[in-house]
Amino acid sequence: MSYRTFTVAALASLLSLTPADAQTPASYTSASQQTTQPVAQVVMPSVTVTAQKEPADAQSLPLSVTPVTWETLIAAGIVNITDAALYSPNTYFSDLSARKISNARFRGIGSSPANPGVTTYIDGVPQLNTNSSSIEFLDVEQIEFVRGPQSGLYGRNTLGGLININSVRPSLYDWHGSATVPIGNFSTREFRGSITGPLTPRLAFSVAGGYASRDGFTTNALTGNDLDSRSAVFGKGQLLWIPTARWETRLIVHGERARDGDYALQDLTALRANGYETARDFEGETERDILGATFIARREGDRVSITSTSGLVAWQTADSTDLDYTPLDLIRRTNDEESLQLTQELRIASAPGAPIRFSDTASMRWQTGVSVFTQNYEQDAVNMYAAGLLSPMLPFPITQHTPQSSLGDVGIGAYAQGTLTLRDRLDITLGARFDHESKDAELDTFYEPQIAPPTAVDESESYSHISPQFAIAYAVGPSSMAYVSGGAGYKAGGFNPASPAGSEAYGEEQARHIEGGVKSTWAGGRVTANAAVFFIDWDNLQLNVPNPFVPGQFFIANTGEATSKGAELEVGVRPATGVSLFGAFGMTDAVFGDGSRALGLDVSGNDIPTTPGYTATVGGQVTRQIVRSWAWYARAEAAFFGDFHYDETNTVGQDAYSLVNLRAGVNGRRYSVDVWVRNAFDTFYVPIAFAYPGLAPSGYIGEPGRPRTFGATLGIRF
Repeated sequence: MSYRTFTVAALASLLSLTPADAQTPASYTSASQQTTQPVAQVVMPSVTVTAQKEPADAQSLPLSVTPVTWETLIAAGIVNITDAALYSPNTYFSDLSARKISNARFRGIGSSPANPGVTTYIDGVPQLNTNSSSIEFLDVEQIEFVRGPQSGLYGRNTLGGLININSVRPSLYDWHGSATVPIGNFSTREFRGSITGPLTPRLAFSVAGGYASRDGFTTNALTGNDLDSRSAVFGKGQLLWIPTARWETRLIVHGERARDGDYALQDLTALRANGYETARDFEGETERDILGATFIARREGDRVSITSTSGLVAWQTADSTDLDYTPLDLIRRTNDEESLQLTQELRIASAPGAPIRFSDTASMRWQTGVSVFTQNYEQDAVNMYAAGLLSPMLPFPITQHTPQSSLGDVGIGAYAQGTLTLRDRLDITLGARFDHESKDAELDTFYEPQIAPPTAVDESESYSHISPQFAIAYAVGPSSMAYVSGGAGYKAGGFNPASPAGSEAYGEEQARHIEGGVKSTWAGGRVTANAAVFFIDWDNLQLNVPNPFVPGQFFIANTGEATSKGAELEVGVRPATGVSLFGAFGMTDAVFGDGSRALGLDVSGNDIPTTPGYTATVGGQVTRQIVRSWAWYARAEAAFFGDFHYDETNTVGQDAYSLVNLRAGVNGRRYSVDVWVRNAFDTFYVPIAFAYPGLAPSGYIGEPGRPRTFGATLGIRF
């Protein structure tokens, strides 16, 4: 740990010694009310989550869940999912500069964008491909990082956990709105605004929109241009209709149009020597368009609640890049992808506060449901080789489609869960889910002109799986609970849109999980402390590996067995009015089992890639009232990541590093001014790299992490 990082971490802890008269800045108000209401009560607030589909207090659930509330999102200036993940232990995102590639890993479990091991749900709709999961935040109420297999309720692609992103509800009470304008270095220019209010006593409306752009962090030395710029426009509209006291319906539509620069990839050794400077003859671009729609209908009766969630996700991307990442004109690539996804879930559960009562000392909460989905995906990946590159016998340019692909997926799942409560102290939860899905693939690989025979794959496969789960929780005292939970998770097998011949299909992955933990609140509600230990054993691990015959292309291959074990600790403290401290720490030891092989190599005993040995975040915020309607605040946080390897061979990796974020401001009843800096000490790190034999002198290419960024944000509420 550097002395500068240690100093800021210590400063965050010492914030508890600073007097304050307000708990949060005056502008940090409920997004649904948008009023200035300083809070005098010095307790850690309870947080309601939907980690197990039905609303519940996070401290009452026998699982590891980290809610990032609207207070934290506003106070820390968080506008994307990667920054929010800092507060969740044993969580790591590997992002490329193009925002369409953002892969989450929990406790060592992850996978490819097309078959994630951790699935993001936006307002209850699963993002079955990570191309649509990393979006700009607008009117976000809360994010939940739920760690550990959740297949017993959610089914496929949640064997590592899930991420819930929930939007702010439109207001039925009054009309109000807000706007923020951040400006910063790298020509950062942003705008985010929203307005909401009632159209009738039972119908509410909200609309939000934004624009964000910045110059690139990396410069092309050949042209002087920046490469990895970003620009996007985005919006969200909602209607909330409550026709009766028991019924509620909600329509949410969101979209984003991103026009980003090229990937900042280059040879790993050169990257570490040159930093944010590279040299290439061609500068490409990455484009992404997303449209999402959600319709939620819920009825709460005296004994039963019914919820229907319908979702549509449509996205398309187009990118071009200099595939050799050198000053030579050797290989270029274009890649066009598009997908249409439809989902429907119907859930029936015991109404809140109305479990089935067997006696004065025994009751049961329950839920059951069925879900269906369909997903269609198309891709045309084209590599363009310079004349003579493939062979001196081919002195002309060659185009390779690798491949033109069309994938289809249809599935259905049914689940049930019950929680038996005895004497208001002991909860016993049992549940299971059955899933079945059918997949088909049409894959065509060919050259233009035809220098080799084309290949075609037309196959289909079906998969079925039962995922059980259990949990036992015991109330040790009025504000403490100990639990043990377990279950099985899975990811269905499927087809790679692009892969070497013979690797078009991959098999199902399964994981078994056991976890024990304690959740507690003490010191009169001023402190919450949660701890957990876990063990995961999984078979037929799906690993995202590079195609040795096509540069810059990856496919899913089954590697073998693996295990992951570790521990987590989360602490929140409110020592005085206007002071909050927080900390999270996680340790993960994730390794391949005996006999595991990747691309023909024995990787037994190697570390699972992109899994830091530890993660930690510590920080605090202090607020002090200036006059009745004005307050100042200061916030500091430091995030620490242990060393990890980039791929399954464990040949190269990233050393341990830390990031420090600072923020301060003055906030009034209607106006606010904030200044901020992220990565305050300009730490250089390479969060993602992969094997690139033949074209990269070191054998690997990678991208640098975000450098120091700073700026100011002007805000207004009305």
